[in-house]
Amino acid sequence: MKITKEHLKSWGASDDGYDFFLRRFPAGEAEYQGVLNAIADADLPDYADWLMENAGPDEGAVIALESIANCKHFFATGRIVIANGAAVTGRLRAGTGIEAGEGIKAGMVIKAGDGIEAGWRIGAGTVIEAGEGIKAGDGIEAGWGIKAGEGIKAGEGIKAGTGIKAGTGIKAGRVIEADTVIKAGDGIEAGWGIEAGTDIKAGDGFGIFAGLRLPLADWTLWAKVIAKAKPDNLVSGSWVEPEVVTDMDAAQSMIKTQRVAI
Repeated sequence: MKITKEHLKSWGASDDGYDFFLRRFPAGEAEYQGVLNAIADADLPDYADWLMENAGPDEGAVIALESIANCKHFFATGRIVIANGAAVTGRLRAGTGIEAGEGIKAGMVIKAGDGIEAGWRIGAGTVIEAGEGIKAGDGIEAGWGIKAGEGIKAGEGIKAGTGIKAGTGIKAGRVIEADTVIKAGDGIEAGWGIEAGTDIKAGDGFGIFAGLRLPLADWTLWAKVIAKAKPDNLVSGSWVEPEVVTDMDAAQSMIKTQRVAI
């Protein structure tokens, strides 16, 4: 798949972006992946986002690697398959999916047009976003928000600095925690507690379950569901308003002490 100067003009490229393309590719055309590589090398991630939004994904393209490391950004027109792990200091984005046998970590954004899946942890300094599902063998954590067009599933905890939103269900082996809203199109299930700065909302007709991996002796203490208002369809867990959580609760609670490590 080629990108041409005519494409850029028709998509309304900025003067700076158009000039960059012609400096790097004087012939006025280049392979889509080659353009993204040049953008990554030049540390121009906003250009990559713009190009990928306008050109769309290359559905048939697959980049298979042992690992991704020692780079600031990595952009792929299609799918990225990583045998081991991926770690970038900036942005990691794929036109379709991202799959890693180990962990995926970005200092800024992780974004995929389809799904994101890792054998270990998934962590981003700002946003994790997938057009389909997000799945990690361990925890999932974003400094800002986590958003999936389908489900979000973690073997350990899920934590977002702002909100967590899933088109279908949200499921974590430990704590689910967000500073604003936790919202799912289907059910919400946590092995330990659930905490939102504002609301916790499941889809119509679906339940909210906390404490599913706790022994009964610990359930009352640890299976807390903390939100400003009692969630509808709360099936398992004891609802607590944030203001009611005592200092002792905060000191003891797994919600506060068992953070998801990236």
